[in-house]
Amino acid sequence: MTHKTIRVGGLTRVEGEGALLVRARDGQITDLQLKIYEPPRFFEALLRGRAFTEPPDLTARICGICPVAYQMSACQALESICGVTVEGPLRDLRLLLYYGEWIESHALHVYLLHAPDFLGHPSGVALAAAHRPLVERGLAVKKAGNELVAAVGGRAIHPVNVRLGGFYRVPSREELAPVAARLRQALDAALATVEWVSGFDFPDVEHDYRFLALRHPTEYAILSGEVAVSDGTSFPVEDWPRHVAEEQVPYSTALHARLDGRPGYLTGPLARYALNAPLLSPLAARAAAGAGLGRVCRNPFRSIVVRAVELVHACEQALALIDRYVPPERAASPVTARAGVGHGASEAPRGTLYHRYRIDDGGLVTEADIVPPTAQNQARIEADLRALVEPRLDLPVARLTELCERAIRNHDPCISCSAHFLDLRITHDQAGHP
Repeated sequence: MTHKTIRVGGLTRVEGEGALLVRARDGQITDLQLKIYEPPRFFEALLRGRAFTEPPDLTARICGICPVAYQMSACQALESICGVTVEGPLRDLRLLLYYGEWIESHALHVYLLHAPDFLGHPSGVALAAAHRPLVERGLAVKKAGNELVAAVGGRAIHPVNVRLGGFYRVPSREELAPVAARLRQALDAALATVEWVSGFDFPDVEHDYRFLALRHPTEYAILSGEVAVSDGTSFPVEDWPRHVAEEQVPYSTALHARLDGRPGYLTGPLARYALNAPLLSPLAARAAAGAGLGRVCRNPFRSIVVRAVELVHACEQALALIDRYVPPERAASPVTARAGVGHGASEAPRGTLYHRYRIDDGGLVTEADIVPPTAQNQARIEADLRALVEPRLDLPVARLTELCERAIRNHDPCISCSAHFLDLRITHDQAGHP
């Protein structure tokens, strides 16, 4: 009888703190736990009793890398309660802001979090020491994204210009001109990035994923759309609670999600590409074809190529929006509180991000529910790890540990985003006392 245990006390190059435990006996995995041990952050509880105008700013603090995603999902949920739909130039401006976030986030992941795995370096710092021009290129692309977020959102980290109905102020064409100049350079760098990462040596691994992502009729979905699943089904965002349910596991402070009663679906770049590839921008579509992605990519290690393709798409589409931009006559549509429940979803860099709020007649939040991509993906990441490790249990523990960490980083888990739940249950005895 043989035993093998893999312990990763602290995962590196992921956003947040997590650990991994794998136990095997006689060639089979007996226990596998992706442990999220960050303290719960209780954001849903913190939102209760706050004014309905506050969630876009408060939830942005969940993540310093993708605050725009939280702002956009929150705005759409709350605006839907109040009967407001942001359209035309204001919607274009929101989309432009979101592209800025995609650019800076994807550049960070590709160059500093993921590429070191393929080039044999333990960190982005070590990669920079060996390949300084490459890392400088990635940082220049990230800077372009940061400057775009700052130009539209007011600042690069936790933008302050977003409000219900639109923005507090809108930029002029003159303010966006220098950003466009940097984006043109970033687009060239993004195309070079696709060519670079497509030449990496990828493990021969594929999974029969059940993908979930937003789908929009006329654009590669990021800001809005219906929820699509790779089995051919789809549903409106307001039906999310009927299809997606969260549950607690004993070893993690993050919830796991089930889709239509089944665990293990995947959201994120691979899902977006599988469900929306025909709507990529022209340069991005050509880059995907040149990289050999095919119509659907099921190799999680090649997700770095999909992210690079999305980087091209975001740069090209952002430039198109700036080129046709005409400042709207007003920065925001009026939004008046009314009681109700609203749902919103958008495509954060790591996948579909869902928000639900209930507000009362006085405009106060009485319920809040946030389902981040990492919580949805955790069960699927564990399944990936099981499929990767079990046939390779004869490898040395150090080698298996390295493979496990690489498999987790394929999905770029934003661990801090996922550790936010509050599940409070109070039971009463027959006398009615708690």
